[in-house]
Amino acid sequence: MWLRLCALGLAGLLVACSSDRAPESSYVLLDGSKITTTQLQGKVVLVNFWATSCTTCVAEMPEVIATYNKYKDHGFDTIAVAMSYDPPSYVVNFAQTRQLPFKVAIDNTGGVAKAWGDIQLTPTTFVLDKQGNIIKRYVGAPNFAELHQLIDKLLTSS
Repeated sequence: MWLRLCALGLAGLLVACSSDRAPESSYVLLDGSKITTTQLQGKVVLVNFWATSCTTCVAEMPEVIATYNKYKDHGFDTIAVAMSYDPPSYVVNFAQTRQLPFKVAIDNTGGVAKAWGDIQLTPTTFVLDKQGNIIKRYVGAPNFAELHQLIDKLLTSS
């Protein structure tokens, strides 16, 4: 029993400190252009899976915007990936009315969410280091003070 609990604890620790490679994904942005995970390398990146119907997603968006604005000039980028069930017109309207300053993609086939671990719950947010490794995964709204500390650390490391 103790061994099982210890293994579970260790597994949880590894998830929290994971350095798995981010999956190679192609994102279709609202303007019709495409960007890939590889193109984001060299920056610290926040990948946020969200939906306009998700109240937590909508509530956290001002903090996501503030985080982007705080770090965008220091080698940080954000891509908000709308879930496949989110009507594209809702996503476009949300992005325009909230003046989202970062990249917004629509995962119309669900392929991006599947590649990132079959994301079902929103918001789910990943933090990538400059090499494209997944450093942290948040399910639900992140603790933004903790997130900012992590981003500061990642931006200063090579």
